[in-house]
Amino acid sequence: MSKIKLPSKPPRIDMTPMVDLFFLLLTFFMLTTSFKPQEAVQVDTPNSISDKTTPEKDVITVFVGKDNKVFFNIDNGKDSSSHIRRKVLVKVAEQYKVKFTPAQIKRFETLASFGMPIKDMPAWISATDPKVRDEMQVGVPMDSLNNQLEMWILISRNENSNAEVAVKGDYASDYKVVKKVMDLFQKYNMNKFNLTTTLEKVEVKL
Repeated sequence: MSKIKLPSKPPRIDMTPMVDLFFLLLTFFMLTTSFKPQEAVQVDTPNSISDKTTPEKDVITVFVGKDNKVFFNIDNGKDSSSHIRRKVLVKVAEQYKVKFTPAQIKRFETLASFGMPIKDMPAWISATDPKVRDEMQVGVPMDSLNNQLEMWILISRNENSNAEVAVKGDYASDYKVVKKVMDLFQKYNMNKFNLTTTLEKVEVKL
């Protein structure tokens, strides 16, 4: 007796779950991704022969603009749950008797570099008009009688001893200002720091 041969069908793969998973992941990344805020000053860095890149996390950065105004930034480190920026702001505020609301402290953690006296920072953080906020960026004081940059550097180093140090100076800035910043680092035994330049490598010919 001959066997009955059933008609064979090619295997069919249902892609519906895969499409659902793709859109689920896409939605997740869109909701959790945070864009890097714009820096307080645009610095046109000089070229160099070095190809070493500055780390993206655990960095204390001092910017020197072409008008020789100085700006400061510190990130939250590799573990953002440590809230390094928040701790630094609170301790600097204690030194200068400046009050910040919890909402201002929380928002400060999401901002980038800044350049102003500490007394003006509450208004800067709360300002909603970008133009007003830009006008308040007059540079961090670093004269001998009111060297607030030194306080920011010292407290930032104490809160994150693993942080590397970087100086990002405009090619048109005065070298004396950059040297003054480097002297502050060396004052607290930060003798190893990065001088940020462009990614374009320049060959030196003898």
